[in-house]
Amino acid sequence: MFRRLRDNSLSIAMFGLFGVFLVGQALTGWNAYNTEQREHLQPAVGLGNYLSTGHFVEATFENWESEFLQMASYVLLTIWLVQKGSSESKPPGGDPAKDADPRSVSDLGQAPGPVRRGGWQLTLYENSLGLALALLFVLSFALHALGGAREYSAEQVAHGRQAVSTMEFVTTSTFWFQSFQNWQSEFVAVGSIVVFTIFLRQRGSPESKPVVASHHDTGG
Repeated sequence: MFRRLRDNSLSIAMFGLFGVFLVGQALTGWNAYNTEQREHLQPAVGLGNYLSTGHFVEATFENWESEFLQMASYVLLTIWLVQKGSSESKPPGGDPAKDADPRSVSDLGQAPGPVRRGGWQLTLYENSLGLALALLFVLSFALHALGGAREYSAEQVAHGRQAVSTMEFVTTSTFWFQSFQNWQSEFVAVGSIVVFTIFLRQRGSPESKPVVASHHDTGG
């Protein structure tokens, strides 16, 4: 049991923190939402009902959308683009292990099933990481639009104006402002770690080059 926890401690910690912060978001968002409701002489809602409001759905998925966009973009861009000296980049000449075509490998005894079977399954599998992240971005984008339209319409009605459809909301500057303000923050964060790892070190982290490595060394 201890060994299994140790071997999976990073993902357990990440998803554990995700759960803690999501609960924190839900509770504080619920309180903020009910405060706004009372200010507009509207009834407060229970926590369960709050989780289905546009207020919660929009806030959650506009952030997920930006996270999955930057992760998908990063995975795909690092196929072709390099940053000399960064631990986050392949070497300028490429990485033989990462770039190798599995079809040219003769011993596939320990390879995942799709690799051994080949054909369309291998084609799908060798692009599965980028596809999964891109799909999560699309789903988050759609849920951001749905939740945002609900929240935007509630605000419109509260001010005596017409509610809008999801497609109408997507054409508003409000929707794109929400998206762009998150997207830019994600890319500046990723760009920062790409550049910082050229010159800065963190002993023990796989995200850093060894402390004694030259600034010109590229790759983890």
